[in-house]
Amino acid sequence: MRWRRRPEGVRTRSLLVRTVVSVLVVLTGLLLVLGVSVDTALGSRLRGEIEQRLQDRVETAQALSGSVSDDVLVKRLSGQGVSAYLRSADGTVSVSGPSPEELSASAAAPSDGAVTEARPDPGGRRPAPRPPVPTAASGRITELGSVLTLDAELTDGSIVRVSADSSQVEATLAQLRTVLVVASLVTLLLAAAVLMVVVRRSLSPLADMTQVARSITSGDRGRRLRPDRPRTDIGRTATAFDAMLDEVEGAERSAMQSEQRLRDFLSDAAHELRTPVAGMQAAAESLLRNQTTRASREELAVQVIREARHAARLVDDMLLMSRVDQGLDLVRRPLDLAEAARTAADRPLTREGATVHVTAPETWVLADADRIAQVLGNLLANACRVADTVHIDVRADGDRVVLEVTDDGPGVPAADRERIFERMVRLDEGRDRHAGGVGLGLPVARGIAEAHGGTLTCEPAAVGACFRLVLPALPPTHVAPAGAFGVNSLA
Repeated sequence: MRWRRRPEGVRTRSLLVRTVVSVLVVLTGLLLVLGVSVDTALGSRLRGEIEQRLQDRVETAQALSGSVSDDVLVKRLSGQGVSAYLRSADGTVSVSGPSPEELSASAAAPSDGAVTEARPDPGGRRPAPRPPVPTAASGRITELGSVLTLDAELTDGSIVRVSADSSQVEATLAQLRTVLVVASLVTLLLAAAVLMVVVRRSLSPLADMTQVARSITSGDRGRRLRPDRPRTDIGRTATAFDAMLDEVEGAERSAMQSEQRLRDFLSDAAHELRTPVAGMQAAAESLLRNQTTRASREELAVQVIREARHAARLVDDMLLMSRVDQGLDLVRRPLDLAEAARTAADRPLTREGATVHVTAPETWVLADADRIAQVLGNLLANACRVADTVHIDVRADGDRVVLEVTDDGPGVPAADRERIFERMVRLDEGRDRHAGGVGLGLPVARGIAEAHGGTLTCEPAAVGACFRLVLPALPPTHVAPAGAFGVNSLA
Protein backbone atom coordinates (compact mmCIF):
# COMPACT_ATOMS: atom_id res chain seq x y z
CA MET A 1 0.00 0.00 0.00
CA ARG A 2 1.45 3.35 -1.03
CA TRP A 3 1.02 6.15 1.44
CA ARG A 4 0.26 9.53 0.01
CA ARG A 5 2.69 12.07 1.26
CA ARG A 6 0.99 14.98 2.92
CA PRO A 7 2.00 18.26 1.26
CA GLU A 8 4.29 20.38 3.36
CA GLY A 9 2.95 23.54 4.91
CA VAL A 10 0.92 24.80 7.82
CA ARG A 11 -2.52 23.33 8.31
CA THR A 12 -4.99 26.14 7.80
CA ARG A 13 -8.17 24.66 9.18
CA SER A 14 -10.40 27.11 10.99
CA LEU A 15 -9.04 27.59 14.49
CA LEU A 16 -12.42 28.91 15.62
CA VAL A 17 -14.27 25.82 14.41
CA ARG A 18 -11.61 23.44 15.72
CA THR A 19 -11.66 25.03 19.16
CA VAL A 20 -15.46 25.07 19.42
CA VAL A 21 -15.80 21.50 18.14
CA SER A 22 -13.06 20.26 20.50
CA VAL A 23 -14.72 21.86 23.52
CA LEU A 24 -18.14 20.52 22.48
CA VAL A 25 -16.72 17.02 22.05
CA VAL A 26 -15.19 17.15 25.52
CA LEU A 27 -18.41 18.58 26.97
CA THR A 28 -20.46 15.86 25.22
CA GLY A 29 -18.22 13.20 26.72
CA LEU A 30 -18.60 14.71 30.18
CA LEU A 31 -22.38 14.89 29.83
CA LEU A 32 -22.45 11.29 28.60
CA VAL A 33 -20.41 10.10 31.57
CA LEU A 34 -22.61 12.12 33.91
CA GLY A 35 -25.81 10.69 32.37
CA VAL A 36 -24.61 7.10 32.54
CA SER A 37 -23.44 7.60 36.11
CA VAL A 38 -26.76 9.13 37.22
CA ASP A 39 -28.76 6.45 35.37
CA THR A 40 -26.72 3.63 36.89
CA ALA A 41 -26.71 5.08 40.39
CA LEU A 42 -30.44 5.90 40.41
CA GLY A 43 -31.43 2.55 38.87
CA SER A 44 -29.32 0.66 41.39
CA ARG A 45 -30.78 2.66 44.25
CA LEU A 46 -34.43 2.15 43.18
CA ARG A 47 -33.86 -1.56 42.58
CA GLY A 48 -32.13 -1.79 45.94
CA GLU A 49 -35.11 -0.19 47.64
CA ILE A 50 -37.46 -2.79 46.09
CA GLU A 51 -35.15 -5.64 47.10
CA GLN A 52 -34.85 -4.23 50.61
CA ARG A 53 -38.65 -3.99 50.77
CA LEU A 54 -38.94 -7.68 49.89
CA GLN A 55 -36.32 -8.58 52.48
CA ASP A 56 -38.22 -6.59 55.12
CA ARG A 57 -41.49 -8.39 54.24
CA VAL A 58 -39.86 -11.81 54.61
CA GLU A 59 -38.38 -10.81 57.96
CA THR A 60 -41.86 -9.63 59.03
CA ALA A 61 -43.34 -13.00 57.97
CA GLN A 62 -40.69 -14.84 59.99
CA ALA A 63 -41.52 -12.71 63.04
CA LEU A 64 -45.33 -13.12 62.75
CA SER A 65 -45.35 -16.78 61.74
CA GLY A 66 -47.57 -18.79 64.05
CA SER A 67 -48.85 -15.75 65.94
CA VAL A 68 -51.42 -14.55 63.40
CA SER A 69 -53.65 -16.24 60.88
CA ASP A 70 -52.48 -16.77 57.30
CA ASP A 71 -54.98 -14.24 55.93
CA VAL A 72 -53.83 -11.56 58.35
CA LEU A 73 -50.22 -12.37 57.63
CA VAL A 74 -50.51 -12.01 53.86
CA LYS A 75 -52.43 -8.75 54.27
CA ARG A 76 -49.62 -7.35 56.41
CA LEU A 77 -47.05 -8.50 53.92
CA SER A 78 -48.79 -6.96 50.89
CA GLY A 79 -49.07 -3.31 49.99
CA GLN A 80 -46.78 -0.66 48.41
CA GLY A 81 -46.63 -2.71 45.20
CA VAL A 82 -45.80 -5.99 46.97
CA SER A 83 -47.87 -9.18 46.51
CA ALA A 84 -47.77 -11.95 49.11
CA TYR A 85 -48.39 -15.67 48.59
CA LEU A 86 -48.52 -18.08 51.51
CA ARG A 87 -48.95 -21.87 51.52
CA SER A 88 -49.42 -23.36 54.91
CA ALA A 89 -48.19 -26.76 55.93
CA ASP A 90 -51.65 -28.29 55.23
CA GLY A 91 -51.62 -26.93 51.65
CA THR A 92 -53.93 -23.96 52.16
CA VAL A 93 -53.02 -21.01 49.94
CA SER A 94 -53.57 -17.39 50.88
CA VAL A 95 -52.99 -14.53 48.44
CA SER A 96 -52.97 -10.77 48.91
CA GLY A 97 -52.19 -8.13 46.33
CA PRO A 98 -51.97 -8.38 42.55
CA SER A 99 -51.97 -11.89 41.25
CA PRO A 100 -48.86 -13.34 39.69
CA GLU A 101 -50.60 -13.23 36.30
CA GLU A 102 -51.06 -9.51 36.69
CA LEU A 103 -47.47 -9.02 37.69
CA SER A 104 -45.84 -11.42 35.29
CA ALA A 105 -46.95 -14.64 33.73
CA SER A 106 -43.52 -16.16 34.23
CA ALA A 107 -43.40 -15.09 37.85
CA ALA A 108 -46.84 -16.73 38.53
CA ALA A 109 -45.90 -20.11 37.07
CA PRO A 110 -44.98 -22.62 39.84
CA SER A 111 -41.56 -24.08 39.58
CA ASP A 112 -42.70 -27.66 40.29
CA GLY A 113 -45.31 -27.59 37.52
CA ALA A 114 -48.19 -28.59 39.85
CA VAL A 115 -51.02 -26.31 40.81
CA THR A 116 -53.28 -27.09 43.73
CA GLU A 117 -56.86 -26.21 43.80
CA ALA A 118 -57.29 -22.87 45.31
CA ARG A 119 -60.10 -22.72 47.75
CA PRO A 120 -62.44 -19.78 47.61
CA ASP A 121 -61.69 -17.10 50.10
CA PRO A 122 -64.43 -16.68 52.66
CA GLY A 123 -64.49 -13.03 51.94
CA GLY A 124 -65.08 -13.65 48.24
CA ARG A 125 -61.43 -13.50 47.19
CA ARG A 126 -60.53 -15.10 43.91
CA PRO A 127 -58.57 -18.35 43.89
CA ALA A 128 -54.80 -18.15 43.30
CA PRO A 129 -52.13 -20.68 42.55
CA ARG A 130 -49.81 -21.75 45.28
CA PRO A 131 -46.23 -20.62 45.57
CA PRO A 132 -43.52 -22.98 44.38
CA VAL A 133 -41.73 -25.37 46.60
CA PRO A 134 -38.54 -23.78 47.95
CA THR A 135 -35.49 -24.55 45.78
CA ALA A 136 -31.76 -23.83 45.97
CA ALA A 137 -32.63 -20.24 45.14
CA SER A 138 -34.89 -19.90 48.15
CA GLY A 139 -33.87 -16.97 50.27
CA ARG A 140 -32.46 -15.22 47.21
CA ILE A 141 -34.14 -12.63 45.05
CA THR A 142 -34.84 -13.82 41.55
CA GLU A 143 -35.89 -11.75 38.58
CA LEU A 144 -38.60 -12.98 36.24
CA GLY A 145 -39.03 -10.33 33.59
CA SER A 146 -39.82 -7.14 35.42
CA VAL A 147 -40.95 -8.98 38.58
CA LEU A 148 -38.62 -9.45 41.55
CA THR A 149 -39.48 -12.51 43.67
CA LEU A 150 -38.23 -13.70 47.04
CA ASP A 151 -39.17 -17.16 48.39
CA ALA A 152 -38.67 -18.25 52.00
CA GLU A 153 -39.70 -21.11 54.32
CA LEU A 154 -41.13 -20.04 57.65
CA THR A 155 -40.51 -21.74 60.98
CA ASP A 156 -43.93 -23.45 60.99
CA GLY A 157 -43.26 -25.11 57.65
CA SER A 158 -45.23 -22.56 55.60
CA ILE A 159 -43.83 -21.27 52.35
CA VAL A 160 -44.08 -17.56 51.57
CA ARG A 161 -43.37 -15.68 48.37
CA VAL A 162 -43.29 -11.92 48.11
CA SER A 163 -43.16 -10.28 44.65
CA ALA A 164 -42.85 -6.71 43.41
CA ASP A 165 -43.01 -5.20 39.95
CA SER A 166 -39.89 -3.20 38.97
CA SER A 167 -41.38 -1.80 35.77
CA GLN A 168 -41.93 1.53 37.47
CA VAL A 169 -38.19 1.74 38.02
CA GLU A 170 -37.60 1.35 34.30
CA ALA A 171 -40.29 3.93 33.57
CA THR A 172 -38.66 6.37 35.97
CA LEU A 173 -35.25 5.76 34.42
CA ALA A 174 -36.68 6.23 30.92
CA GLN A 175 -38.12 9.60 31.93
CA LEU A 176 -34.81 10.51 33.51
CA ARG A 177 -32.91 9.59 30.34
CA THR A 178 -35.29 11.72 28.27
CA VAL A 179 -34.75 14.69 30.58
CA LEU A 180 -30.97 14.18 30.50
CA VAL A 181 -30.86 13.95 26.70
CA VAL A 182 -32.99 17.07 26.22
CA ALA A 183 -31.05 18.99 28.87
CA SER A 184 -27.73 17.88 27.32
CA LEU A 185 -28.78 19.00 23.85
CA VAL A 186 -29.90 22.38 25.16
CA THR A 187 -26.64 22.69 27.11
CA LEU A 188 -24.56 21.86 24.04
CA LEU A 189 -26.43 24.39 21.90
CA LEU A 190 -25.99 27.13 24.49
CA ALA A 191 -22.35 26.17 24.97
CA ALA A 192 -21.76 26.30 21.20
CA ALA A 193 -23.28 29.78 20.99
CA VAL A 194 -21.29 31.07 23.97
CA LEU A 195 -18.08 29.43 22.71
CA MET A 196 -18.44 31.01 19.28
CA VAL A 197 -18.57 34.47 20.86
CA VAL A 198 -15.84 33.85 23.45
CA VAL A 199 -13.41 32.12 21.08
CA ARG A 200 -13.96 34.71 18.36
CA ARG A 201 -13.07 37.47 20.83
CA SER A 202 -10.12 35.47 22.09
CA LEU A 203 -8.81 35.09 18.53
CA SER A 204 -9.23 38.76 17.70
CA PRO A 205 -5.43 39.35 18.01
CA LEU A 206 -4.99 36.99 15.06
CA ALA A 207 -7.31 39.21 13.05
CA ASP A 208 -5.16 42.19 14.07
CA MET A 209 -2.05 40.33 12.91
CA THR A 210 -3.74 39.61 9.59
CA GLN A 211 -4.67 43.26 9.18
CA VAL A 212 -1.14 44.40 10.01
CA ALA A 213 0.32 41.89 7.55
CA ARG A 214 -1.99 43.14 4.81
CA SER A 215 -1.13 46.74 5.61
CA ILE A 216 2.58 45.94 5.35
CA THR A 217 1.95 44.15 2.07
CA SER A 218 0.20 47.28 0.82
CA GLY A 219 3.30 49.34 1.59
CA ASP A 220 2.95 50.44 5.21
CA ARG A 221 6.27 48.91 6.33
CA GLY A 222 6.22 50.66 9.71
CA ARG A 223 3.10 48.92 11.08
CA ARG A 224 3.68 46.72 14.14
CA LEU A 225 1.49 44.87 16.67
CA ARG A 226 3.32 45.98 19.85
CA PRO A 227 1.49 43.66 22.34
CA ASP A 228 0.67 45.12 25.75
CA ARG A 229 1.30 41.74 27.43
CA PRO A 230 4.27 40.13 25.71
CA ARG A 231 4.49 37.22 28.19
CA THR A 232 1.16 35.63 27.19
CA ASP A 233 0.79 33.12 24.36
CA ILE A 234 -0.63 35.68 21.95
CA GLY A 235 1.85 38.24 23.28
CA ARG A 236 4.82 36.00 22.49
CA THR A 237 3.42 35.31 19.04
CA ALA A 238 2.92 39.03 18.39
CA THR A 239 6.42 39.81 19.67
CA ALA A 240 7.92 37.17 17.37
CA PHE A 241 5.81 38.57 14.51
CA ASP A 242 7.14 42.09 15.14
CA ALA A 243 10.72 40.78 15.33
CA MET A 244 10.21 38.96 12.04
CA LEU A 245 8.86 42.14 10.45
CA ASP A 246 11.88 44.10 11.72
CA GLU A 247 14.21 41.53 10.20
CA VAL A 248 12.29 41.49 6.93
CA GLU A 249 12.26 45.28 6.77
CA GLY A 250 15.98 45.37 7.57
CA ALA A 251 16.69 42.74 4.93
CA GLU A 252 14.61 44.67 2.42
CA ARG A 253 16.42 47.88 3.28
CA SER A 254 19.79 46.12 2.97
CA ALA A 255 18.76 44.60 -0.34
CA MET A 256 17.67 47.97 -1.68
CA GLN A 257 20.89 49.57 -0.49
CA SER A 258 22.91 46.76 -2.06
CA GLU A 259 20.99 47.14 -5.28
CA GLN A 260 21.58 50.88 -5.23
CA ARG A 261 25.28 50.37 -4.53
CA LEU A 262 25.43 47.90 -7.41
CA ARG A 263 23.77 50.39 -9.70
CA ASP A 264 26.16 53.11 -8.58
CA PHE A 265 29.07 50.74 -9.00
CA LEU A 266 28.04 49.82 -12.54
CA SER A 267 27.44 53.46 -13.38
CA ASP A 268 30.83 54.50 -11.98
CA ALA A 269 32.55 51.56 -13.65
CA ALA A 270 30.97 52.46 -16.99
CA HIS A 271 32.03 56.06 -16.47
CA GLU A 272 35.58 55.03 -15.59
CA LEU A 273 35.80 52.70 -18.59
CA ARG A 274 34.38 55.29 -20.93
CA THR A 275 37.35 57.60 -20.38
CA PRO A 276 40.13 55.18 -21.45
CA VAL A 277 37.98 53.72 -24.21
CA ALA A 278 37.28 57.20 -25.57
CA GLY A 279 40.98 58.04 -25.35
CA MET A 280 41.94 54.87 -27.20
CA GLN A 281 39.29 55.54 -29.84
CA ALA A 282 40.45 59.12 -30.40
CA ALA A 283 44.10 58.09 -30.62
CA ALA A 284 43.28 55.22 -32.98
CA GLU A 285 41.26 57.52 -35.26
CA SER A 286 44.15 59.98 -35.34
CA LEU A 287 46.54 57.20 -36.27
CA LEU A 288 44.21 56.08 -39.06
CA ARG A 289 44.19 59.53 -40.58
CA ASN A 290 48.01 59.26 -40.88
CA GLN A 291 48.34 63.04 -41.08
CA THR A 292 50.68 63.43 -38.14
CA THR A 293 54.41 63.32 -37.66
CA ARG A 294 56.30 60.32 -36.37
CA ALA A 295 56.63 61.87 -32.93
CA SER A 296 52.90 62.50 -32.81
CA ARG A 297 52.17 58.92 -33.87
CA GLU A 298 54.43 57.62 -31.13
CA GLU A 299 52.69 59.86 -28.61
CA LEU A 300 49.32 58.59 -29.77
CA ALA A 301 50.51 54.99 -29.49
CA VAL A 302 51.76 55.63 -25.97
CA GLN A 303 48.38 57.16 -25.13
CA VAL A 304 46.59 54.06 -26.48
CA ILE A 305 48.81 51.81 -24.39
CA ARG A 306 48.33 53.98 -21.29
CA GLU A 307 44.57 54.04 -21.67
CA ALA A 308 44.49 50.29 -22.35
CA ARG A 309 46.50 49.64 -19.18
CA HIS A 310 44.17 51.87 -17.22
CA ALA A 311 41.12 50.00 -18.54
CA ALA A 312 42.79 46.65 -17.86
CA ARG A 313 43.63 47.70 -14.30
CA LEU A 314 40.03 48.78 -13.76
CA VAL A 315 38.72 45.44 -15.07
CA ASP A 316 41.20 43.54 -12.88
CA ASP A 317 40.07 45.49 -9.81
CA MET A 318 36.45 44.80 -10.61
CA LEU A 319 37.13 41.07 -11.05
CA LEU A 320 39.08 40.98 -7.80
CA MET A 321 36.26 42.80 -6.00
CA SER A 322 33.86 40.20 -7.33
CA ARG A 323 36.09 37.39 -6.04
CA VAL A 324 36.29 39.11 -2.66
CA ASP A 325 32.49 39.17 -2.49
CA GLN A 326 32.27 35.49 -3.38
CA GLY A 327 35.08 34.47 -1.04
CA LEU A 328 38.78 34.39 -1.81
CA ASP A 329 40.76 31.15 -2.05
CA LEU A 330 43.67 31.84 0.25
CA VAL A 331 46.95 29.91 0.39
CA ARG A 332 47.78 30.35 4.07
CA ARG A 333 51.35 29.87 5.18
CA PRO A 334 53.43 31.20 8.09
CA LEU A 335 54.41 34.74 7.18
CA ASP A 336 56.69 37.24 8.95
CA LEU A 337 54.62 40.41 8.67
CA ALA A 338 57.64 42.59 9.48
CA GLU A 339 59.60 41.14 6.54
CA ALA A 340 56.53 41.56 4.31
CA ALA A 341 56.31 45.24 5.34
CA ARG A 342 59.99 45.84 4.56
CA THR A 343 59.62 44.13 1.19
CA ALA A 344 56.62 46.32 0.34
CA ALA A 345 58.55 49.45 1.38
CA ASP A 346 61.40 48.59 -0.98
CA ARG A 347 59.15 48.68 -4.01
CA PRO A 348 59.26 51.69 -6.37
CA LEU A 349 56.97 54.37 -4.99
CA THR A 350 54.26 56.13 -6.92
CA ARG A 351 55.64 59.58 -6.28
CA GLU A 352 59.35 60.38 -6.17
CA GLY A 353 60.59 62.02 -3.00
CA ALA A 354 58.36 60.08 -0.60
CA THR A 355 60.18 57.99 1.99
CA VAL A 356 58.94 54.97 3.94
CA HIS A 357 60.22 54.03 7.42
CA VAL A 358 59.54 50.57 8.83
CA THR A 359 59.59 49.75 12.56
CA ALA A 360 58.77 46.07 12.84
CA PRO A 361 60.13 43.28 15.02
CA GLU A 362 59.69 39.72 13.83
CA THR A 363 55.98 39.02 13.98
CA TRP A 364 54.36 35.93 12.50
CA VAL A 365 50.91 35.39 11.04
CA LEU A 366 49.22 32.64 9.04
CA ALA A 367 48.27 34.35 5.80
CA ASP A 368 48.42 34.40 2.02
CA ALA A 369 51.65 36.26 1.24
CA ASP A 370 50.50 37.56 -2.16
CA ARG A 371 47.23 38.94 -0.80
CA ILE A 372 48.91 40.61 2.19
CA ALA A 373 51.44 42.15 -0.20
CA GLN A 374 48.54 43.52 -2.23
CA VAL A 375 47.02 45.12 0.88
CA LEU A 376 50.34 46.68 1.93
CA GLY A 377 51.02 47.89 -1.61
CA ASN A 378 47.62 49.57 -1.78
CA LEU A 379 48.06 51.32 1.58
CA LEU A 380 51.58 52.52 0.69
CA ALA A 381 50.51 53.70 -2.78
CA ASN A 382 47.69 55.78 -1.30
CA ALA A 383 49.96 57.25 1.39
CA CYS A 384 52.90 58.05 -0.91
CA ARG A 385 50.58 59.73 -3.39
CA VAL A 386 49.73 62.55 -0.92
CA ALA A 387 52.50 62.48 1.72
CA ASP A 388 56.28 62.95 1.92
CA THR A 389 56.94 60.59 4.83
CA VAL A 390 55.23 57.28 5.58
CA HIS A 391 55.75 55.11 8.68
CA ILE A 392 54.95 51.40 9.00
CA ASP A 393 54.73 50.06 12.56
CA VAL A 394 54.19 46.36 13.31
CA ARG A 395 53.59 45.02 16.82
CA ALA A 396 52.03 42.05 18.58
CA ASP A 397 48.94 42.65 20.69
CA GLY A 398 48.00 39.45 22.50
CA ASP A 399 46.69 36.97 20.00
CA ARG A 400 46.55 39.65 17.30
CA VAL A 401 49.14 41.40 15.16
CA VAL A 402 48.67 45.10 14.44
CA LEU A 403 50.21 46.89 11.43
CA GLU A 404 49.73 50.65 11.15
CA VAL A 405 50.52 52.82 8.12
CA THR A 406 50.72 56.53 9.01
CA ASP A 407 51.70 59.53 6.88
CA ASP A 408 52.10 63.29 7.12
CA GLY A 409 49.61 64.06 4.37
CA PRO A 410 46.32 65.98 4.57
CA GLY A 411 44.60 63.05 6.35
CA VAL A 412 41.04 61.73 6.04
CA PRO A 413 38.07 63.69 7.43
CA ALA A 414 36.24 61.94 10.25
CA ALA A 415 33.03 61.74 8.19
CA ASP A 416 34.87 59.89 5.38
CA ARG A 417 36.89 57.36 7.41
CA GLU A 418 34.31 54.64 6.79
CA ARG A 419 33.02 55.90 3.45
CA ILE A 420 36.41 55.48 1.77
CA PHE A 421 35.98 51.70 2.07
CA GLU A 422 32.94 51.82 -0.19
CA ARG A 423 33.33 51.04 -3.86
CA MET A 424 34.16 53.78 -6.33
CA VAL A 425 34.70 56.38 -3.59
CA ARG A 426 37.54 58.88 -4.01
CA LEU A 427 38.05 61.83 -1.73
CA ASP A 428 39.65 63.94 -4.49
CA GLU A 429 37.36 63.61 -7.49
CA GLY A 430 39.38 66.11 -9.47
CA ARG A 431 42.76 64.32 -9.32
CA ASP A 432 44.31 62.66 -12.34
CA ARG A 433 42.69 59.31 -13.00
CA HIS A 434 45.98 57.88 -14.24
CA ALA A 435 47.83 58.98 -11.12
CA GLY A 436 45.26 57.45 -8.78
CA GLY A 437 42.88 54.55 -8.70
CA VAL A 438 39.19 54.32 -9.30
CA GLY A 439 38.12 53.78 -5.70
CA LEU A 440 38.40 49.98 -5.50
CA GLY A 441 41.75 49.60 -3.75
CA LEU A 442 40.59 50.10 -0.17
CA PRO A 443 37.42 47.97 -0.54
CA VAL A 444 39.56 45.17 -1.96
CA ALA A 445 42.12 45.56 0.83
CA ARG A 446 39.43 45.38 3.52
CA GLY A 447 37.90 42.34 1.84
CA ILE A 448 41.28 40.57 1.89
CA ALA A 449 41.80 41.47 5.57
CA GLU A 450 38.36 40.15 6.52
CA ALA A 451 38.99 36.96 4.51
CA HIS A 452 41.99 36.38 6.82
CA GLY A 453 39.79 36.90 9.88
CA GLY A 454 41.14 40.41 10.48
CA THR A 455 40.10 44.02 10.03
CA LEU A 456 41.23 47.11 8.16
CA THR A 457 40.15 50.51 9.48
CA CYS A 458 41.04 54.17 9.18
CA GLU A 459 41.88 55.53 12.63
CA PRO A 460 42.06 59.16 13.80
CA ALA A 461 45.56 60.64 13.82
CA ALA A 462 47.10 63.89 15.01
CA VAL A 463 48.77 64.44 11.64
CA GLY A 464 47.90 62.83 8.34
CA ALA A 465 46.08 59.51 8.00
CA CYS A 466 46.41 56.24 9.91
CA PHE A 467 45.34 52.88 8.50
CA ARG A 468 45.34 49.91 10.90
CA LEU A 469 45.50 46.30 9.74
CA VAL A 470 44.78 43.67 12.40
CA LEU A 471 45.40 39.96 11.75
CA PRO A 472 45.31 36.84 13.97
CA ALA A 473 48.76 36.03 15.33
CA LEU A 474 50.38 32.68 14.61
CA PRO A 475 50.98 30.63 17.79
CA PRO A 476 54.74 30.31 18.62
CA THR A 477 54.58 26.52 18.21
CA HIS A 478 53.64 26.97 14.53
CA VAL A 479 56.37 29.48 13.63
CA ALA A 480 58.54 28.13 10.87
CA PRO A 481 62.28 28.82 10.76
CA ALA A 482 63.56 31.64 8.61
CA GLY A 483 63.51 30.81 4.94
CA ALA A 484 60.82 28.16 5.34
CA PHE A 485 58.39 30.24 3.31
CA GLY A 486 58.68 32.17 0.13
CA VAL A 487 58.93 35.92 0.77
CA ASN A 488 59.93 36.36 -2.84
CA SER A 489 56.23 36.09 -3.69
CA LEU A 490 55.81 39.50 -2.09
CA ALA A 491 58.09 41.17 -4.56
